[in-house]
This record gives sequence, structure tokens and C-alpha cells, in this order.
Amino acid sequence: MEFLPLLVIAVIILLISIRQINEYERGVMFTLGKFSKVKKPGWRIVIPIFQSMRKIDMRVRTVDVPTQESLTKDNIPVGVNAVLYFQVSDSSKAVINVENFYFATSQLAQTTMRNAVGEVVLDSLLSNREEISEKIRSVVDKLTDEWGIKVVNVELKDILIPDNMKRTIAKEAEAERERRSIVIKAKGEIEAAENMKQAAALLNQSPGALHLRTLQSVNDLSSDQSNTTVWMLPVNILEGMQGFIDRVSKQ
Repeated sequence: MEFLPLLVIAVIILLISIRQINEYERGVMFTLGKFSKVKKPGWRIVIPIFQSMRKIDMRVRTVDVPTQESLTKDNIPVGVNAVLYFQVSDSSKAVINVENFYFATSQLAQTTMRNAVGEVVLDSLLSNREEISEKIRSVVDKLTDEWGIKVVNVELKDILIPDNMKRTIAKEAEAERERRSIVIKAKGEIEAAENMKQAAALLNQSPGALHLRTLQSVNDLSSDQSNTTVWMLPVNILEGMQGFIDRVSKQ
């Protein structure tokens, strides 16, 4: 009976010394203020006063990078926001090397995104989002290696540009569409001229082919229900008149 109070105290100390580490967590253990080891999931004993443990969540976390005002390389003010996905790869570094790894990663992502936007022109920023996102991810991932952080992905969400610049971009796009339509129309006329040239050469090789083509044209015109009157003039007469004119001009 004399040892009963001591037994009760020992049981109480044992109970308050038990710490549970979940499957998605790791426990960073300190003994007398010094780092000792990283505890894996399960029930672990932490001796009060002499030891302490900090649990670190190893799951992927999401950082909403707020809108950052920045100037592009061509001096256009834009607002860019993004979302960053990261996870702790080394729990001991995340505790020892940085005070608050979540806040530090968020601040680093903001500054890196501003710098990345300032290195490209507006057109490249709008058309190459994936490349710029990958560049931001690579820079942040490299700088957070010492913190035991692995950056999984970075996605640019919205790019906010001034209203006057939106109107300018719309006018530029409209002008580009008009230019393409004129170029396409010109190419079509060139192709049509080439086809007509080839057709004329084929008709010229057969004397009767031109006369048949003329009759076909007359048949197409006669099928039209209108008051148009078509007078046929043989091609031979035209050729004879041309020859007569040539002889007269030589005299």
C-alpha cells in the first residue's frame, strides 16, 4: 500500500507522456533542447520537462497567393494572383531552419511572382501562362530546399489588366482579323486567276472547245427567267474582223 501513490503517479506521468502521431504526420523530437530524431506515426512517449515534440503535417498544402501589382517588361501595370501547392519533404528542416515555413513559402511565392511578371511582356504573359507558372515553381522550389519544402505546382489564376489596355487589345485583334481576311481573299483571287489561265490554255488547244463553252454559257443565260436578250456572234467572224483590221492598219 505504501507504493500505491507512487504507482498512481507513475501511471499518470506515463499517460501524459503518450503522444499520438497520425499517419500523415511526423514528430520532430527535441531532448534537452537538442534535436534527437523524427518520430514516425503511432503512439510515442515524450518525457515531460526533458523532451518536447512538434508534429508536422506532411500532406500537400495550398497557398493562395494574393493579387500582386506589377509592371511587365513593356511597362504595363497588371495584377496577377496564383495558387501554390507544396508539401513538407523533410520535417526536421521545416522546424529547425525556418520559423514558420507556411508563411515564409507564401511570402517567397509573392516576390517571385512579381519578379517573373516583370521579366516578360504582356503578350507573353497572356499566352505563355504555363511556362511562367513552371518558372515560378522552379525558383520557389529551389529556394525552399533548405526549409525541407517541395513545391508541387504553381498555377496562375487571373491576370488583371487596365480597361484601356483591354480596348487596345480588342482593336489589335480586330485589325489582325481584317488583315488575315484580306490576305485570304487575295490568295483566293490568285488561285482563281491561275485556274482561269489553265482553263484558257486548254480551250485554246482545241478550236471547237471554245465554241462549245460559248454555247454552254448561252444555255446558262437562257435559263434565267428575265428580259435579257442574247445575240450570238460566231467567234470566226470576230477573228475575221480582227484580221481585216490588222491588214488595214499595215497599209
